[in-house]
Amino acid sequence: MRILLCLSFAVCLQAADEPISVYIKANYTKYEYRIPMRDGKRLFTSVYTPKDVSKQYPFLLLRTPYSVAPYGADQYKENFAKSEKFVKEGFIFVFQDVRGRYMSEGEYVNVRPYLPNKRGPQDVDESSDTYDTIEWLLKNVPNHNGRAGIHGISYPGFYAAMGAIDAHPALKASSPQAPVTDWFIGDDFHHNGAFYLPHYFRFYSSFGLERPEPLTKYPPSIAPEFSDGYKFFLDVGPLVNLNEKYFKNRVAYWNEFIAHPTLDEYWKARDARVGAKNAKPAMMTVGGWFDAEDLFGALRLYDALEANKSLPQNMLVMGPWAHGQWGRGPGEKLGHVNFNAKTSEFYRDNIELPFFVYHLKGKGKMELPEAYMFETGANQWHKFDAWPPKNTEAQKLYLLPGGRLSFRADYGTGATAFDEYVSDPNKPVPFTPAIVKNMTREHMLDDQRFAGMRPDVLVYTSDVLDQDLILSGQLKPSLFVSTTGTDSDFVVKLIDVYPDDYPDPDPNPEKVVMGGYQQLVRGELFRARFRNGFDKPVPFTPGKMEKVEYAMPDVFHNFRRGHRIMVQVQSTWFPLVDRNPQKYVDNIFNAKKEDFVRATQRIYRNAQNPSSVGVLVLR
Repeated sequence: MRILLCLSFAVCLQAADEPISVYIKANYTKYEYRIPMRDGKRLFTSVYTPKDVSKQYPFLLLRTPYSVAPYGADQYKENFAKSEKFVKEGFIFVFQDVRGRYMSEGEYVNVRPYLPNKRGPQDVDESSDTYDTIEWLLKNVPNHNGRAGIHGISYPGFYAAMGAIDAHPALKASSPQAPVTDWFIGDDFHHNGAFYLPHYFRFYSSFGLERPEPLTKYPPSIAPEFSDGYKFFLDVGPLVNLNEKYFKNRVAYWNEFIAHPTLDEYWKARDARVGAKNAKPAMMTVGGWFDAEDLFGALRLYDALEANKSLPQNMLVMGPWAHGQWGRGPGEKLGHVNFNAKTSEFYRDNIELPFFVYHLKGKGKMELPEAYMFETGANQWHKFDAWPPKNTEAQKLYLLPGGRLSFRADYGTGATAFDEYVSDPNKPVPFTPAIVKNMTREHMLDDQRFAGMRPDVLVYTSDVLDQDLILSGQLKPSLFVSTTGTDSDFVVKLIDVYPDDYPDPDPNPEKVVMGGYQQLVRGELFRARFRNGFDKPVPFTPGKMEKVEYAMPDVFHNFRRGHRIMVQVQSTWFPLVDRNPQKYVDNIFNAKKEDFVRATQRIYRNAQNPSSVGVLVLR
């Protein structure tokens, strides 16, 4: 039997078995507004205010391009916070369709650039729209305490970051989570200049469609149905065919996107780090170690904010999560890897909620550290006063003859100075052993045994570790390479090899063999035409050795005693990443079928040309 006990001020206490949606309707009133911006455009905004008027509440704002549905003042969200404790703590929850999306007026601009020098009311950006929204809320929504916070995951994380720039004085706390930060070097569409194909083909096929006028529901995706992404995208052929076969010029942003194949001013203006020096509120940036979409953004936005010494707080949180996994579910596992703790629940209740309660309500003590980081492998949380931790030592893992991997550059005598493989873009290395149609969350820690069996993947393995080894911070591959082609990609994968006697899960319905499991810890592709700079693509001279060096996103992983460390090197990772033709063309988005050629790739590894992966070892 469900019982609601209603107090005199009309706040209803939820029975233990009552769903949160019932609690929300009993304790919050929903309002809908069209909030005017400085240029006269109105942004559709839903506001849920506590019925309890015995105290005042702060605003907690989320701005999104993905809809604030359901629409209608009597239509409530089933839940509007990642934790029930947030709902019961009490905030004025505010949700807004950003400019040009769904029910908001104006023109939509993807990752709208920050305008530092606004000359008049027609100069608008996400910073000014956030400022104007908060100003209106303060004047028109009663029973607030004069403080506001903003948060969001992924694209809404970008809006949380931009809202913190030149912020309204009432904005006291911002939490960009998996924030879109740099769409050319590391987030979403591009990784080091290479296009992430399957996920963003579907993104463009729905999100990229034009909106003729305000609406509550976008038209359906124009992507076709298929079950095998590897086969589908190989059959599609060069990227130029996506528009000819499917988009048919209905996705304007696709044409805008492919017109900028290098890191030019178009992309530089859209980097969320541009205005980091002008951020004002307390900041808590959040990310997941296994986030295939915006891992780069979380780590590098935090770095940029660190240079802003005027911030009242700058904090980084990283957990063992796929994209947005901290915002839903318990966070106990991902794929076949178990973290042995409800990491997402811990974050929501013990990190995120205290951050906002302290800054927006002045309650409690600020006991959160500079960096709250989850150590994968050993599966435990750590608190640091800096990231990377101060007690780290830079070392190198050297690629050695015979497929060996070591911290000692022991090349021996008599061995050839290189390893080589033939890369064929028409038979690319798959990114996962499964038949999938899209980018999977689990590929970020998938078993890599399937890849190491291929002749176009080089494998280097350490001896069995006699003690735990903890790596913390960025990885920096430094490869001495040559190719018989004129362009190439290189994928470097850092892998944790489990002992052969590692126990299988119990129960084990999928028949997973964990003995010898090769867990991907970090993998990243580099489009080597950008080896001299992302704004300076240059072809290779066939057969000429050159150095390819780049940074991979951070790790915080414990390679346990009895495990081994592995590095794999390859040149295709399909269809996760588009295929490099291996024949240099000015714009790969316009490459033709005949441009895709086989090439022999060499990785040099000797005392004069010591290919390696730079790491930071925690002491």
